[in-house]
Amino acid sequence: MIFSPALIAYRLLTRLLEPLAPRLLDARVKKGKEDPARVDERLGLAGAARPAGPLIWIHGVSVGEALSILPLVERIRKDRPDVGVLVTTGTLTSAQILATRLPPGVIHQFAPVDAPSAVASFLDHWRPTVGVFVESELWPNLLTAAKKRGVPLALVSARITDKTVEGWRKAPGMARALTACFAHVWPQDQASAERLAAMGARIDGQVNLKLSGEPLPYDKGEFGRLSALIDDRPVVVAASTHEHEEMAVVGALDHLAERLFLIVAPRHPERGEEIARNLAADGYSFARRSLGQPITDVTDIYLADTLGELGLFLRLGDVIVMGGSFAPALGGGSVGGHNPLEPARLGKPVVTGPDASNWTAVTRMLKQSGGLVSVLSPAELPGVVGPLLADPDAARDMGERARRAAAEAAAGLDRLWLALQAHLPAAPRGLAGRRR
Repeated sequence: MIFSPALIAYRLLTRLLEPLAPRLLDARVKKGKEDPARVDERLGLAGAARPAGPLIWIHGVSVGEALSILPLVERIRKDRPDVGVLVTTGTLTSAQILATRLPPGVIHQFAPVDAPSAVASFLDHWRPTVGVFVESELWPNLLTAAKKRGVPLALVSARITDKTVEGWRKAPGMARALTACFAHVWPQDQASAERLAAMGARIDGQVNLKLSGEPLPYDKGEFGRLSALIDDRPVVVAASTHEHEEMAVVGALDHLAERLFLIVAPRHPERGEEIARNLAADGYSFARRSLGQPITDVTDIYLADTLGELGLFLRLGDVIVMGGSFAPALGGGSVGGHNPLEPARLGKPVVTGPDASNWTAVTRMLKQSGGLVSVLSPAELPGVVGPLLADPDAARDMGERARRAAAEAAAGLDRLWLALQAHLPAAPRGLAGRRR
């Protein structure tokens, strides 16, 4: 382990403050930020038994990271069903989504707080064979304790900003000590690779888990039911929208001559009540999915304020407008956009706003393929969406180009899984012939 005074100071400080952790977690429970039935998991006290045999531990903090690991989890379960999988996350929303999305047999736990005793309890119980950290989670006690126990660690799909690097420059020895904990480092882009190398990491290559993955799941029966209710009206989906975007998109598409059916799927469904008030105040006819309100002949907007159903709504759409990308154009701060590969994998034409900074490489790739168009503001949407709705063949062709580009981008998962298998015991007889 690389000597670092800052790391030693961090360990001492967290050890001194650890007795306060239960009280702080109780306060978070009262604020609705922790699950009261599972809060002990944050102290490293397991809520499930460890399965026998090798165990791969995968950690991602919140919703985006949690969703990005699903293709890796599914690959492990398919190729090596003898290997247990533990997924840890840190937010309630990520836990709720994973409860419906993780394959059978995969265990979810809340990650322990980064305090020495909590980390030790967690590692004592789970004894991971391999650990995979997704994006930019660098918790000193957790990383160094796992390294000391001989757990091979991988930092995958890492995204490091200039701001993050600037913060670590204040403790360069600590940065080197933490990056040295990883046996493998796979940044998601060249810029992050250069920043991590400057922090002392040895780079294996580039892998972006968000480029991998299968199309989002959906309920076939519900798809048929909603399709029949919508009938032959063209459908636009405003996906993963944020504050102010919903009404700006609704207002812009109101200028189209053709009557369409608009599905608004907010990124945070708990904003449904707020969005409903705004739609009602402006006189729109809409139905709320969370309340079970029916779609009728006079319904123009379907407020899809539920969790885990985006795959259903995207499949219903003829054109997808990705939210999280219009905030600067509406006077707000940058959100950075959301994953345009989700509609692209389904062969849907994609339209984004000017801010896709979290998805720069993906957006560029889809643009070059002809599967995505960017506009500068919601006011420009009619000029792009209108012609696509008027020419279904052109819309399908654009969607197919998006689908092909998304398929070509998914090869990184194969490289990652091949490297992780080197740290696992040989597969039992009967599994050796499976795809590697």
